[in-house]
Amino acid sequence: MYKICLVEDEKNLNDLIKSYLERENYEVIQYYNGKDALNHITDKVDLWILDIMLGDEVSGYDIIKSLKQKVDVPVIFTSARDQDLDKIIGLELGSDDYITKPYSPKELVLRVNNIIKRIYSSHTEKVMYDKYEIDLDKRLVKENDTEIPLTTLEFDLLILFLKNKNKSFSRNNILENVWGENYFGSDRVVDDLVRRLRKKMPKLRLNTIYGYGYRLS
Repeated sequence: MYKICLVEDEKNLNDLIKSYLERENYEVIQYYNGKDALNHITDKVDLWILDIMLGDEVSGYDIIKSLKQKVDVPVIFTSARDQDLDKIIGLELGSDDYITKPYSPKELVLRVNNIIKRIYSSHTEKVMYDKYEIDLDKRLVKENDTEIPLTTLEFDLLILFLKNKNKSFSRNNILENVWGENYFGSDRVVDDLVRRLRKKMPKLRLNTIYGYGYRLS
């Protein structure tokens, strides 16, 4: 569960935003003034929502300055003043987003979701096969944390088989999928590529279908 610090001196608004965030399964820590929030800037949280104009001597600007000196955490600024200067200063100080009052709680929650997803969610798609860890985005293959270097064609062939386990491919099918429809040449290049892939990844159950092609099981 992601934890959010909400700094807003309007108690009703603070409580309302908290209820909306909790519906999205966030844990919310509430502060109603800047001084209290400033005493907790090193607490482990995933996002801060800061009102710029707080009802005491500590402003949202003061808090983000202290935050950025001590921790690396995303910040959303809110302000009742619709001034470009507020937005510019907030962004220069390191805020990740800015929303002007009055705003819809749903819009704020949407912005929170977007930032959490962008910063904390892993978009890396990985596939496990036996002891091989295949990172589809980075196009890396590892076995016991040791990288297995594959050429572009070798990796493309591997992905074709992984995404179609137990499906039989003729040599022509493989040529079209790996080399492209405009490839002209002998289909024996497929056999050579399969041989190289087997040598680098001997745990692949890459079966030969004689007179036809190959299948990964």
